[in-house]
Amino acid sequence: MNRRQLIQSAGLIGVSALLPNLAFAAEIDTSDLQSITGAVVPIGREERAGRLAKAQELMRRHGIAAVLIEPGSSLIYFTGVRWSRSERLTAAVLPVKGEPLVVTPFFEKPSVEESLGIPAELRVWQEDESPIALIAAWLKERRLDRGTIGIEETVRFFASDGLARALPGARIVSANPVVRGCRMVKTPTEIALMQKAADVTVAAYRWTVPRIREGMTPQEIGAMMNAATTKLGGRPEFALVLLGEAAAYPHGTGKPQRVREGEVVLMDCGCTVEGYQSDISRTFVPGRASPDVWRIWSLVAEGQRIALRTARIGTPAGAVDDAVRAFYEREGLGPRYKLPGLSHRTGHGIGMDGHEPVNLVHGETTPLAPGMCFSNEPGIYLPGRFGVRLEDCFHMTAEGPRWFSEPPASLDRPV
Repeated sequence: MNRRQLIQSAGLIGVSALLPNLAFAAEIDTSDLQSITGAVVPIGREERAGRLAKAQELMRRHGIAAVLIEPGSSLIYFTGVRWSRSERLTAAVLPVKGEPLVVTPFFEKPSVEESLGIPAELRVWQEDESPIALIAAWLKERRLDRGTIGIEETVRFFASDGLARALPGARIVSANPVVRGCRMVKTPTEIALMQKAADVTVAAYRWTVPRIREGMTPQEIGAMMNAATTKLGGRPEFALVLLGEAAAYPHGTGKPQRVREGEVVLMDCGCTVEGYQSDISRTFVPGRASPDVWRIWSLVAEGQRIALRTARIGTPAGAVDDAVRAFYEREGLGPRYKLPGLSHRTGHGIGMDGHEPVNLVHGETTPLAPGMCFSNEPGIYLPGRFGVRLEDCFHMTAEGPRWFSEPPASLDRPV
């Protein structure tokens, strides 16, 4: 579950920031801003062809004959098709050789074709027919029905179970070695889109933070951030604003909040550019901050630096979390996930989704490799008082990690 879904499902104050007061938003003057995304290069057919070739290479390596994918980020990634899930199945099948199959209801065919970004066979099913039977027949035609069928990890049970029943001679397995093997390692085009998304979010912070005034609500601040993001050319994904004690709880509280001088303001905001995400958090204090806030902010800033120093090619992803947590424990926080301290993982993968595999969390053995992208957010939370989270994302290069956004210089210079 990503941050937007967590906030919405919990019914927390962040929902109001995600869906800001429309009347207030209409009054926000962003005439001094202009789009900075006009020159971005979207994902094209050549890039998607390379993705399919890599997926098929991984399928051969892992003995997988075909991969089933439902609508969502993975379907967009491989086919370009942007579609919503419903009880009427639209899906793609990537074969180990040849062009993919896309199945969709008959009456949806023209709409699906609009965003199809690769050569593929498109088959339709009528309302009284089974899309699973259509997929099974296609696999039988290609003599893949007795092979190993990979299921993308977000595919719903009715689809995977239905295919298993329709193909009793097939072996059903996870498609993670193929799908994760492709999506976890970003290409230069993907990195460039993520960089631009980060640039938009940083620019929106620079515009928004100086305009925050005492007495403002999270909804008002979130509306300003989202308005700036939109004008700068990004698509707002979330603008979580936590004030005072609410900052002690990573995804907030339902209690009323207003900006007060001397109290913490924690903002966690992100957008997409051509489908690729940013995720940046800043913590600051209007007016004079207490020595306790300065100390915790400085510890979190050092935690970020430790995480970045630890992130090296070949290092297990979990080692990054371990290094930060060991430092915090030496400072009397924790231990492990206990509070006051760091109650969540140090970071998560990021790309088309705000949260992607794998995480920077204890026990994760996946080695870091060039092209992998992560958030770096080792927050510290003091229940009943305040919390501090600084979050910037980085991508791995052959020479080591590289920031998408530079961390803030100090508590009183958040952007």
